[in-house]
Amino acid sequence: MAKELDGKATLITGAAAGIGKAAAQLFAQEGARLMLSDVNGDGVQAVAADLRSQGFEAQAMATDVTREEDIAALVAATVKTYGRLDCAFNNAGIGHTPLSLLDVDAAMFNRYLAVNLTGVLWCMQHEIRQMLQQGGGTIVNTASLAGLAATPRMIPYTASKFGLIGITKSAASEFAAKSIRVNAVCPTSTDTEGMRDFIADQGIAPDRMFGPMGRMGTPLEIAEAALWLLSDRASFITGQALVASGGSSGQTA
Repeated sequence: MAKELDGKATLITGAAAGIGKAAAQLFAQEGARLMLSDVNGDGVQAVAADLRSQGFEAQAMATDVTREEDIAALVAATVKTYGRLDCAFNNAGIGHTPLSLLDVDAAMFNRYLAVNLTGVLWCMQHEIRQMLQQGGGTIVNTASLAGLAATPRMIPYTASKFGLIGITKSAASEFAAKSIRVNAVCPTSTDTEGMRDFIADQGIAPDRMFGPMGRMGTPLEIAEAALWLLSDRASFITGQALVASGGSSGQTA
């Protein structure tokens, strides 16, 4: 059976842990030639080294998505290494901290926008410029169920993810005729190390994070959704926000 991303030059941001790390392993197994990035340079280099030890093609570099020059260098490095950029999984982001609207300050709000929204804008700008030169490509952005269904005490995070879905849909519409597809995957609570730390720090009972399926999603399950959107099996799908929530509606206590 043909591999879903066989030979495709694929960029993943936020690849040192969680969903991004799971995606790196899955995409490599599906034949992708990978360029991995993360603000945690040592962590993402370790992920790439592990993949190379398994016989896969993987390079990595430290990248801060809030710095446009870092994104420009990342895309340039991908093209220098593999000759093109076929797929991009813009996964880097920061999770939410429960906080009343009344307590949100400008620095916090702007930080969420810088990482979760503007960072993806820079990624898409540089990725799409390259994809236009080569005649097409596919992009998936990691949004959130919180970008579709508002929840209390999540103002900065929710704003960033609603905005992310908006720019995903706008970019998809603008570049559909150029054979560039742009979609978003929208997870809910996912069983990552970061989520487990959050649950412990907040003193939350783990089952409060469960949806109708009685568990959180796994990083691999979210990566599988992104894989499908990037693959040719989703060739007529663009401008969509694919929910991977185990049946959750987005309403939280």
